[in-house]
Amino acid sequence: MRTKVILFGLLIGWFGYVGPAPAFGQEQEEVRGAFLTTRPKPVEQSKSGAAARPSRRRPKTTATRPSTASDPLPATSAKTSNSGSAKATTQRIGLGLTLFTRDSNGLAVRVDPAHEFRKGDRVRLLLETNTAGYLYIFNTTDGGQPVLIYPDADLEEAGNFIQAHVPVELPSSLAGEERLRWLAFDEHAGAERLYFVFTREPLPAVPIEDDLINYCREKISNCPWHPGSELWAQIQKHLNAPVQVAKMQRFGNAQTSGEHTATTRGIGLSKEDPEPSLIMLTASSCTAMLVTKLDLIHR
Repeated sequence: MRTKVILFGLLIGWFGYVGPAPAFGQEQEEVRGAFLTTRPKPVEQSKSGAAARPSRRRPKTTATRPSTASDPLPATSAKTSNSGSAKATTQRIGLGLTLFTRDSNGLAVRVDPAHEFRKGDRVRLLLETNTAGYLYIFNTTDGGQPVLIYPDADLEEAGNFIQAHVPVELPSSLAGEERLRWLAFDEHAGAERLYFVFTREPLPAVPIEDDLINYCREKISNCPWHPGSELWAQIQKHLNAPVQVAKMQRFGNAQTSGEHTATTRGIGLSKEDPEPSLIMLTASSCTAMLVTKLDLIHR
């Protein structure tokens, strides 16, 4: 599949965050606090004992809407009171991102997303959200047509439901082969851009789970799903919406055992675990979607 080619072969070059400028001072602390405050305390979320990886399929109680050309994106999130008036949710949508690189000993260590990589370097993304929702990742190459690379029809039953503060690895460190556990930088030039879309409700216009599996099953060769022009235009519009950003300046530390356990066993990160390298938070609690991007450019 093209997904695997992109994720495991063509993610090349300079990896840099190209979203809104990071917040500074008090504002940056407020962004960190708003995102991290919903992490459970260590005593509330023990990492001992048996645990199973969570299903990426949407909960059965989640309401879905049919896809329509005029409404490809979910409406603004709101709660309705008994009186019939809409009341905005109090929690803003947040996405945390940490970039790891493989050191000479094979360990995963934190690296600045603005670091310039060379041929042979390997990296892995760790994504964390502050609320339950649905994660989509699109890729463009040299400004070309966008393609959906997550969810993947071959992974996790094509599901993309994310639980609050339960981290997601891309690619997974549990992959059967070492070469599939990292994104490898090779010699081919090109500009890769990743778009991260996190939303409270599924995007009606994007196939997931059985719909995506069936779509790919009907394809003779590769299975790239491309968003329509209207959907992509609206995603681009959300990309320009106000987003607050906090960036951690400490890098070089190895991934902790707590982070690894949380990732591989589907346990939520606690307040004692390291914070993400980048935290992106919508400016308004009424916003139902967060869209941000990362550039990977070959030098």
